[in-house]
Amino acid sequence: MSDGSLPTFRFPAGTHIVQVQPPQHGPVTLDSPAMAVFTDLAQIRAATVQPQTSLDQAELKMIYQGVRLLFVVSDMPSVDGILTAADIAGDKPMRLVHQRQVKHQDLTAADVMTPLADIDAITFAALQRATVAEVVATLTQRGRPHLLVIDSDTADRAPRIRGLVSQTQVERQLGQQLPLTAMAQTFSELEQVLAGH
Repeated sequence: MSDGSLPTFRFPAGTHIVQVQPPQHGPVTLDSPAMAVFTDLAQIRAATVQPQTSLDQAELKMIYQGVRLLFVVSDMPSVDGILTAADIAGDKPMRLVHQRQVKHQDLTAADVMTPLADIDAITFAALQRATVAEVVATLTQRGRPHLLVIDSDTADRAPRIRGLVSQTQVERQLGQQLPLTAMAQTFSELEQVLAGH
C-alpha cells in the first residue's frame, strides 16, 4: 500500500543541469519560413543587463550566458535598448574614452547601447508569413545585424518585444555570410549575391 509520496533517488556523480537550447530546425534555405531563424523570447529567456553595468561586466555576462546581445533594462520589463558584443568591441567605447576623458572601465551599457527608438522592428504576424529571403532582404536593406520582432496582440495593445532575428544566427543556419554591405534591392539580386558565395 502506497503512502502517497513519490519515489525518490540520489544523484550520481557527474549529473548535469539542463541548459536552455534554442529549437533545432532542419537545414535552412532562403525559401524556409522565417520562423526557422527567429529567437522567440516566449521560449528562451531574454538576457538582460542594467544601464549602469560596466562594459566589462556586460561582456562577461555575454560570455557566461553564451549570447552576443543583451537587452538593456532599467525598469523591468521596459526595455531601454540593446547592447551587442560588436558595440563593446567597436570603436564607440574608445571614442567616448577620448571625448569624456574617462577610463574604459568607467563606461557603462547605457553609454554604448543602441537605444530602442533607433532599432528596426517588424511585427510577429509579418514574420510568421515571411521567408528567410525576406528577412535577409530586410536585414540587408537596413544594414543592421538585428531585427526586433514585436507582438502587439496583447490585452492592452501595447507593443512588446517577442523576439529577434540575428544576422549571426541566420548566417549560421544558412551556412554562409550575409551581404549586409551589398544592399541588394530585390530577392533575385539577393539570391545572386548569396549564390556567388
